Amino acid sequence: MIYVDADACPVKAEVERVGTRHKVKMFVVSNGGIRPTQNPFVETVVVPDGPDVADMWIADRATKGDVVVTGDIPLASKCIEAGALVIKHNGDMLTEKNIGNTLATRDLMADLRAADPFRQGSGKPFSKADRSRFLDGLERVLRQAART
Repeated sequence: MIYVDADACPVKAEVERVGTRHKVKMFVVSNGGIRPTQNPFVETVVVPDGPDVADMWIADRATKGDVVVTGDIPLASKCIEAGALVIKHNGDMLTEKNIGNTLATRDLMADLRAADPFRQGSGKPFSKADRSRFLDGLERVLRQAART
């Protein structure tokens, strides 16, 4: 199965296209505002409003061999612990080997932003190259999941 943390996810259409080609059941999880699709492989899940409710829904269900698409590092960590394969929107894989450093960097950056209220975000816009890397990465991770 594929679980998509759909709030602010720029690659929902790509996940649907690739997942359908692989005939994989997909759950697109959000707090609302996502238009349901007629695709029989896709189930749109709307969870109640609240902090991290969609993340908790995914974390409670993702298991070994599932694929999780998210940019949320704490959610990724929980899913990796459960044996799921995790891919970020830009195609980067999060694994047992790199999740610790990724969490530490996330926490450090949060501390730096809290210490300097004038610090502007340094995030770059989502690019065509990011989308292409994501598609390649999703193909790889789905093949890997099929082997488990």
